[in-house]
Amino acid sequence: IGSASVNEISKINILNASLLSMQRALNKLKHKPSIAYMDGPFAPKNVKMKCKTFIKGDEKITCIAAASIVANVARDLFMMKLAKKYPRYSWNKNFGYGTADHLRRLKKYGVTKHHRKKFNPVHKMLISKTRETQ
Repeated sequence: IGSASVNEISKINILNASLLSMQRALNKLKHKPSIAYMDGPFAPKNVKMKCKTFIKGDEKITCIAAASIVANVARDLFMMKLAKKYPRYSWNKNFGYGTADHLRRLKKYGVTKHHRKKFNPVHKMLISKTRETQ
C-alpha cells in the first residue's frame, strides 16, 4: 500500500499524488515483479521495473481489480479510524466522498486537517467563511 498526505495532494494535485502513492507501493515491494500493471493512462516514475498501463484496467485485468479492492479496503479502514477521532463528520458512512451529508457537517463543524482545502466544495466553503469575517 502506498499513500500520499493531504498536504502532498495540495502541492502536487490528486493525479500526481496517486502516481506518488503507486511509486511508494512499488518501491516497498520485497519481491519486485518483472512488470507492474497499472490502472489508468499513467505510470509512476522513479520505479525500477517496467510498468504497463491499461485504461479501465480494473475492469479488464484481475490483478489490477484485486489491487483496487485492497487499496479501497485500506482507505476505508483509514476512514473508519478518522470517524472514531472525528465522529461529527460521518467518515464511517461516506468514506471520504463529498456526500451531501458530509458537506452539511463540514459547514456546521468546519474543516479539519484531513480535508483537502483545494477540493472545490471545501475551497468554496473556506472562501465563503473568509468573506463573512471581513
